[in-house]
Amino acid sequence: MNIFLINSPLEQFEVINLISLNAPILGHLNLAFTNLSLYALLVLSILIGFHILGNNDLKLVPSKWSIALESTYVSILSMVREQIGSHSEEYFPLVYSVFFFIIIANLTGNVPYNFTIGTSIIVSLGISITVFIAVTVIGLTKHKLTFFSYFIPAGTPLLLTPILTLIELVSYFARAFSLGVRLLANLCAGHALLKILSTFLAQMFTSSIIVAVLALIPFTIFVAIIGLELAVSVIQAYVFSLLLCSYLKDAIELH
Repeated sequence: MNIFLINSPLEQFEVINLISLNAPILGHLNLAFTNLSLYALLVLSILIGFHILGNNDLKLVPSKWSIALESTYVSILSMVREQIGSHSEEYFPLVYSVFFFIIIANLTGNVPYNFTIGTSIIVSLGISITVFIAVTVIGLTKHKLTFFSYFIPAGTPLLLTPILTLIELVSYFARAFSLGVRLLANLCAGHALLKILSTFLAQMFTSSIIVAVLALIPFTIFVAIIGLELAVSVIQAYVFSLLLCSYLKDAIELH
């Protein structure tokens, strides 16, 4: 059984090579298929499979999968309309894709011994920086050079313009990392806490009968924390999408 246990709470976040190929071409080429790659493909497969199961084109009565998918679709569309505007459905696919990828990645990571791709800084910051670039490109495409007026607050005195512009620039570029760091920190903290508590409870349940009975009290707290972690997985996807809508609105309206 020990081979299935993780000795350190941080080892569950380690990216491990499953298949590696070294080739003496182009200098030194290394191709590796890691656990991160494996679970990213798994998340993508679940994402596609969920939408295939939710397809209601050939059915008169919608299935539970279809109802769940349509409800989520309407909720995200409502959020996009409320946050960005009623005529901003063109940005809906971006928000929809980001939301579903994050929520499925988070929920699959809660399965014991699974790897949570959201705890990888490459994935979390990769999504965050990609979204930041997309929002910036949308703003530049829509407003051209007028987009840079976003960094100069209205009514700013001329003497304070350089300082406030610098502050606005730092605040704007911090968005590229804030989304990813928020997602990474919440997932890592929750998973590390669950690992520490599960190891502690496992030792209590295997020590003696009396201690095992007493361990039922902290075990109920542990179950509650698992429920909280599941809620955090959903909330983080929602918050990420909500902030993405807010950033899109800022880029479109220059607020």
